[in-house]
Amino acid sequence: MTPASSRRRVLLKAGGTLLLSVIPLHASANEILAVRVWPAPDYTRVTLENDTDLKAEHFLIPDPPRLVVDIDGLALSPTLKSLVAKIEANDPYIKQVRVGQNRPNVVRLVFDLKAEIKPQVFTLAPVAGYQHRLVFDLYPAAPVDPIAALIEQGDWSPGPTTTLAADQPALGDPVASTPVAGAPASPNPATGTPPVQIPVPPPAVPRTQPNAGPDAIAKLEAEMSGLKGTAPALAVQPPPAKAAAPLPAQKVARMITIALDPGHGGEDPGAIGAKGSREKDIVLAVAKRLKAKLEQMPNTRVMLTRDGDFFVPLGTRVQKARKVQADLFVSIHADAWISPTARGSSVFVLSEKGASSSAARWLANDQNKADLIGGANLTGTSDKHLASVLFDLSTTAQINDSLKLGKAVLKEIGGINRLHKASVEQAGFAVLKAPDIPSILVETAFISNPQEEARLNDDAYQDQLANAITNGIRRYFADNPPMAKSRQT
Repeated sequence: MTPASSRRRVLLKAGGTLLLSVIPLHASANEILAVRVWPAPDYTRVTLENDTDLKAEHFLIPDPPRLVVDIDGLALSPTLKSLVAKIEANDPYIKQVRVGQNRPNVVRLVFDLKAEIKPQVFTLAPVAGYQHRLVFDLYPAAPVDPIAALIEQGDWSPGPTTTLAADQPALGDPVASTPVAGAPASPNPATGTPPVQIPVPPPAVPRTQPNAGPDAIAKLEAEMSGLKGTAPALAVQPPPAKAAAPLPAQKVARMITIALDPGHGGEDPGAIGAKGSREKDIVLAVAKRLKAKLEQMPNTRVMLTRDGDFFVPLGTRVQKARKVQADLFVSIHADAWISPTARGSSVFVLSEKGASSSAARWLANDQNKADLIGGANLTGTSDKHLASVLFDLSTTAQINDSLKLGKAVLKEIGGINRLHKASVEQAGFAVLKAPDIPSILVETAFISNPQEEARLNDDAYQDQLANAITNGIRRYFADNPPMAKSRQT
């Protein structure tokens, strides 16, 4: 064999080896690592986690309603096929899903739908413990009005509860109009806090209607006809009557609406304790307990920004509270720190001048990553409106009211758990940026502390937390009565 032919054989062998090594690498480059489905009343999310960025195209078919998704660079795999079994029967939007190899390197997903939807399909870069994610968010074409849903729920208490003295008004109770300014309210013997009184303007004096009713007009026309166009004599005005007895004090009761915000959810587990406890599960359990206790108070209704295990973007949490015209916003979390010895509860409010401590700044930055971890679709979204109203006079008032609420809640929590800081802290939490709603963030305890992780999983402690926050809210309203709203719901 000549040197040239020998050299060609070596190159051919090397090239063949290179070719054999490249093809399988290319074929297995786009690998589905996990599939997850998060059904919820707000929307259903389907997530495909993979080791590289995937390209997808989608379109809708109206009759029957279907969503078709073609994913480039994929081959069918057992992990991808497992998506079929992950669709639950009670999913509000997806009836079933079919998975198939539409053409070489293209996998087609067909979602058979229960209702018309508006899908959002987007990708997420690697973050935290996740690699690349391809996300399908299936929103209803006609979303439910949050105020209508809250009214339809209607399971709040219409009158005083048995825990209050019969002669003491409670949160949201009817109160006589025009209370004396500065007069202290008598304390509630059951709770030690004064009752809540809603200032009510005096009743308006009805004006004389310029247009008479149909019967009066007919009578006048008849009289004019009998007088043949001559104007009738003016009626003799009766002497003024004696001053009428004063009307009884007008009473009014309006609904108090409180937005509770269990942090994290869905793709975002929040902090994870040493024994595997997930923040998103604990805070949802606490929020549900708190909701039940708050709704025992008269004329009080509660909205949860999430009532299940699904992700809600930070801005959407604020929007939900504003849509139901919430009087308060309470976000519930469980701290984590690099050291397992950190412990205690904290309450935070928004800051317009920077964080009150380095720890508060770190925590705010960490919590504000929720949209990246949970997977918010940031394409085409804008926070310009919120930014335009954030640090104006209304926000300054909101922060002042939030500090009052935070102090009341912190004082009550201090009775059941050690406080990490004895005062309310401030930082730039994105979830507290409703410019017109007093908002606080409660860090219930450190889930990274083994002892506090155990307490957070304890039903009795969760109940104590709910009681403490309820008492703090009651105390806040006692000192800061909610004003009457222009629009009653």
